[in-house]
Amino acid sequence: MTSPQHAADPVGRIAIVTGAGGEIGTAISVRLARDGWTVVVCDRDKQAADATATQIVTSGLAAEPYEADVTDSAQVAGLVEHTVSRYGALGALVNNVGIEGTIQPITSYPEDVFERVMRINVHGVFLGMRAALPVMLAAGSGAIVNTASTSAIRGRANLAGYIASKHAVLGLTKVAALEVVGTGVRVNAVLPGPIETRMIRAINEGARALSGATGSGEVQRAVTTQYGTVDDVAGTVAFLTSPDSRHMNGAAVVVDAGSTAA
Repeated sequence: MTSPQHAADPVGRIAIVTGAGGEIGTAISVRLARDGWTVVVCDRDKQAADATATQIVTSGLAAEPYEADVTDSAQVAGLVEHTVSRYGALGALVNNVGIEGTIQPITSYPEDVFERVMRINVHGVFLGMRAALPVMLAAGSGAIVNTASTSAIRGRANLAGYIASKHAVLGLTKVAALEVVGTGVRVNAVLPGPIETRMIRAINEGARALSGATGSGEVQRAVTTQYGTVDDVAGTVAFLTSPDSRHMNGAAVVVDAGSTAA
């Protein structure tokens, strides 16, 4: 499902976006395609991947859907192998898959949910980088962007799984960035604050249900700002995969209108 006018894309302008069937993932995929990338749209939900890829291709841009579970090492390796085999290169990987888990205090947080959140949010990022980095290092270029969250630099009550996982994503980003210094490969993280998506609505609904009549229950922030949009995140990812960010490595780029500045 690749637009014909992009058949001669320059080597390296090939990107993989995981979790590309979700709201932020779709926005990132569309933005990268508009910037001239051929996008391998990866999601474990085949219909969601197909929908995002179709949206891109019908706009005359280049994309291909790919079904894979990022928690499965063989499937992640297959995703990278397929991309390199078909397009000859891998210039960018956006590890965007993430789930929120449940909204419960640690004392009653389900162990199986905690493990699932860590498996998807952290292990998925680890597997993605482990598969993509050898290809990029061999080519001497490439950009990896991991979707973390402002939850990677602060705490929030009743979100043990999500907070722990996003701190871990930021840690993995820093480790990988140090390992690729001087190679032409860069690894950075984007840290969105609350973005108007299904996830933030689910978190707020869960928090309200937990707090009952004692308060709003919404995500607490030091400075109240409007929620961001998926395009705010996509624009930042586009920058981090572009030559304009060539001197950035190991960065944690906050996209939150200043809500964590105080």
